[in-house]
Amino acid sequence: MRIRQARPDEARALSALVLRSKAHWGYDEAFLAACRDELTISADEMTARRLVVAEDGTSGEALGVASLEGRAPDGTLGLLFVEPRVIGLGIGRALYAHVLDTARELGFERLTIDSDPHAVDFYRALGARPVPGGGALPRLLVEPPPRRAWVRAWTRGRRTVQLGNVGEFQAQFGELTPLARRASGHYSCLAALGSPHPAAVALPLTVPPGWVELLCRQLAWESVEMYDGLGAAHTDDDAAARSGTQADEAPPPGLAASILARPALTRRLRGLGPPFVPWGHTGPSGELSGEPLPSGALRYESKSAANSLFQRLAPAHPAVTVPVQRTAANRREAARLLLALVRAGTGGVVKTEHGVGGSGTHVVRSLRGLLPVLRALPRGPLLVEDYVADGMDVADVADGSAPSQGDSPRDLPGNVPRDLTYDGLVDTAGTVHDVGAARMDVADTAYRGATVGPGAVPDRAASIALRFGHAVGLELAANGYRGWYDVDFVTATAGRLAPTEINLRLTGPSVAFIVKARLDETRGGDHLVRSLDHIPLGARLPNTELIAWLRELTGRCTVIGAVLVPSIPTAAFDPAPFLGVLLAARVPDRLDAAEALVRGAAQDLGRIFASADGTSGPAAPTGRAV
Repeated sequence: MRIRQARPDEARALSALVLRSKAHWGYDEAFLAACRDELTISADEMTARRLVVAEDGTSGEALGVASLEGRAPDGTLGLLFVEPRVIGLGIGRALYAHVLDTARELGFERLTIDSDPHAVDFYRALGARPVPGGGALPRLLVEPPPRRAWVRAWTRGRRTVQLGNVGEFQAQFGELTPLARRASGHYSCLAALGSPHPAAVALPLTVPPGWVELLCRQLAWESVEMYDGLGAAHTDDDAAARSGTQADEAPPPGLAASILARPALTRRLRGLGPPFVPWGHTGPSGELSGEPLPSGALRYESKSAANSLFQRLAPAHPAVTVPVQRTAANRREAARLLLALVRAGTGGVVKTEHGVGGSGTHVVRSLRGLLPVLRALPRGPLLVEDYVADGMDVADVADGSAPSQGDSPRDLPGNVPRDLTYDGLVDTAGTVHDVGAARMDVADTAYRGATVGPGAVPDRAASIALRFGHAVGLELAANGYRGWYDVDFVTATAGRLAPTEINLRLTGPSVAFIVKARLDETRGGDHLVRSLDHIPLGARLPNTELIAWLRELTGRCTVIGAVLVPSIPTAAFDPAPFLGVLLAARVPDRLDAAEALVRGAAQDLGRIFASADGTSGPAAPTGRAV
């Protein structure tokens, strides 16, 4: 579906569409006849009423019509009607979002809506509020929220071309195993959400048919071009995943490199951009976009380089404490350093130089835990840090007590999170833009998701993270880096934050910020958004069943006042199937209820598809299996 300006020659057809849409609500012929003149569109008023049409991108059939009328700052949403057979498929939401975007660009501050009584709930769900003063119809008012400065900087005021080159980015820092390549392919789906409204998305794996339609419906997108299955060697990985074995082949070319090998696709994407938004900058992504980074711009992706930068910046930030880091040439030396830290009673953290999502990072708090950790590590070099004890200042803790070592890593007393992140970006001019602070869900050292929005991070902790994260961004900009970045923290004693690493790429939390920005713009309010990147499924779902189940689950979330956005749909038929989603709501209780609903429904799949002998088995592979 795409939205375009209406043409004078289609005035009669659009008038008929409006009347069909009105009739959908059960009005009789006499009532419709009385409305006919008011709802008839004339050819000479198309421009003055700023009439737009939603049309099928393939057939060109008109699916809906909307108008933005009046002069800024006060205007009217004059028409918004959808062809009856596609009501409920997101067409009306996309038209509404388009009108708000246009109003925002033209300086409108308020739009009045004289709504059909049957459409009041639709408008209220998108942020409009009832006001007195209407005539025969209920009157509502919507105030298009301003676009955030960081969104304008990130998109340059345009729709973007998203590249899910997760594996290509990671491979710059070390060879990936087949399992890591497979994981990066799944995670690359998040790149579709790396912009509030992309023009095109390119991904290495083949995604389920219907997934992009769900994204468009939930996020009011229009005319998004999807290019998937661009990692040719992943075909073998897919077969291996279904059989439970590992593929044994040469590493496939990275995503941007695969696109560059397709001249027609390269021309098409370049014709849509800039800006190109890769998951992370690589040589091929720079060649594709025409905006390569200078040599050394990614140096702070290294954990040791990041720690050195933190040490240099810390004296100007008294609320920040930086863990002491030591380099161990091999596992034996790492064992000696960790042993000394355990005997001193502090414990230690051992890391590889590069790693994502907590991979390559292990916490050692006891002698018993030392040996299995060392067996899991590569030979070296390795980084060993002091373990940062939990704790927050009593002013931040509701009961006045400091958190203990046994507290959950997700929620310390007083709702103070253990793991935080700052997200920001450096624009093409080298200006740093703060995006915000998020609370992360980390199990042991493995990242599982993040929550952004009002109240997700206590004000004092957020302020510390934003000041330090901005200072890091200034150093990155001076080093030639351009793009998204984040700084991860753990909470420490005395209300201080300890920075642990820098990620010079998009991340799971960044996607939550971006989805929040889109929902706030199109639905109004100040949303809480939670990303859940790994929800285990109780049974394997082929694509057809997966999309049908997601549609049903989306409706169930809507009933409780939440929004579900499926983010990782390619692992539902893996031997250990899982799903990634983002959930959004305007109040915490509904967000928590939505998470409980989704997790419960995911586990219920095991009972739905239970085999005859009572064990959980896969669904019949009637769809295109991933």
